[in-house]
Amino acid sequence: MQDYLLFIDTETSGLPKKWDLPYCDNDNWPYALQVSWIVYNRDMQEIKREDHYIKDNDFTISPKAYAVHGLTQEYLVEHGEWRRDVMNMLANDLLEYQPLVVGHFIELDLNVAGVEFYRTGITNPLQNLKTFCTMLATTKWVQNPQTKYLRLNQLYEVLFNKTFDRQHNALEDAEATAECFFEMLKRGDISEESVEHQEVYLQKIRSEKKYLLPAAIVLILIIIIAFWLYGSTS
Repeated sequence: MQDYLLFIDTETSGLPKKWDLPYCDNDNWPYALQVSWIVYNRDMQEIKREDHYIKDNDFTISPKAYAVHGLTQEYLVEHGEWRRDVMNMLANDLLEYQPLVVGHFIELDLNVAGVEFYRTGITNPLQNLKTFCTMLATTKWVQNPQTKYLRLNQLYEVLFNKTFDRQHNALEDAEATAECFFEMLKRGDISEESVEHQEVYLQKIRSEKKYLLPAAIVLILIIIIAFWLYGSTS
C-alpha cells in the first residue's frame, strides 16, 4: 500500500445525467460545491486536512441536491473560494503525496474532480493514482436483496455500532470514510489484494476518454478535413 492515503468527498449541484459522456458536455456534469480531503500516512496518522467551498456563481443547485446537503448560492458566495484555487490545492496535494485515493462511492468523486480539473484547465493527477472505494467493499454486510452496497452511514453503524449523523458535509464524510477504511483494514476486510482487485475496475473509470470531443463534433471535423484535402487536389 502507498505511504500516504487521501480520503476525498464532494458535495455537488446534482448528479450526472449520463455517466459516459465527455467532460466537455458541460450540461451533463454537476458542479462541485464543497471539496474536502484528509491525508494520512500508512500508520493511520493524520497529516493534513482541507475543506473548501466553491463560490463561482456559474451553476444552479438542483432542489434534490439542496435537500441532501442544504448548501445555498448565498452561503457559497460568503464562505467559498474560487474553483481554480481549490482545484490547484487538490492537484498539488495529489502530486506531492502520490497517495492511494479513497472515497465512498468514489466513482462520483473521481468524475466530479475530473470535470472540475477540466473546467479549470488543470491536468488531472487522479488519472495516474490508485484508488479505492469503501462502498464497493461492503457487499458482505448487505442483507437487503434489493440493495447492492451499503451507504456510508450504514457502513459506519455496522462497523462501530453507533449512528453517523454528520453525513452530507464533505469533510465529515471524508473523515468517516477514513475511520471505516482503517477499521476494515484492522479487521482484515481490506487487504493489499482487495485494493489491487478493485484497481482493475476503478482504473477503467479513471481512463475513460471523457476528455475527448463528442462523436458528432469529431465526425464534423473529419468531414471538413476530408473536404479540404480532397477539394484542394481537384
